[in-house]
Amino acid sequence: MLKIKDVDAYYADLQAIWGISMQVNEGELVALIGPNGAGKTTTLRLISGLLKPASGDIHFQSHDLAKETAHRIVEMGISQVPEGGKIFTGMSTLENLELGAYVATARKVRDQTLEWVYEIFPRLKERKDQLAGTLSGGERQMLAIGRALMSKPRLLMLDEPSFGLAPKMVKATFEAAVAIAQTAGISVVIVEQEIKEALRIADWAYVIKKGEIVLEGDHESLNFEKIQQAYF
Repeated sequence: MLKIKDVDAYYADLQAIWGISMQVNEGELVALIGPNGAGKTTTLRLISGLLKPASGDIHFQSHDLAKETAHRIVEMGISQVPEGGKIFTGMSTLENLELGAYVATARKVRDQTLEWVYEIFPRLKERKDQLAGTLSGGERQMLAIGRALMSKPRLLMLDEPSFGLAPKMVKATFEAAVAIAQTAGISVVIVEQEIKEALRIADWAYVIKKGEIVLEGDHESLNFEKIQQAYF
């Protein structure tokens, strides 16, 4: 579904990504793990069109993403949940979710998608009329993911979904990511520093360090000790 090949990327004159290659298959949950500043969020920005590659190829199905605008990439079926969720605090939970269905194809099935999101996150239905700014940290993360799902993505990207959450909510968020991939066939890319949890749920994982992919494999071949060696 998604293929990145030999991509370099820069912020002005500073190179941030060095020849990375990775792929995501349909219905697959892929983890991208690495220390702070390794290039994880930059990789997501490349996929979502917020940063253009200096060289290399990024293809989503038959589309060359390097030639597309960010809003067009959302219409193609790629949604990103940024670190920390970033919801609209002055709007209700329901209004935030409805805003996620602004894509024309998603608007047509908004009510059905909303009920599906409520099945994944029942708490959002309980809080649908509540001001989003009054939600707990875990509820805000649920809302951010739910809003992204309202656009009917084929590929969902989660940037540090465990950030700032209590251990119980971290586990619930990871289980929701598994459910999204398994029940809806949506491909999921999860960027994480919670290494053990990410490996536990991922079909495949990439380890990135200083802008380069240094390891890849499934959870059986990528043990914690190997990743520690790559980190340090």
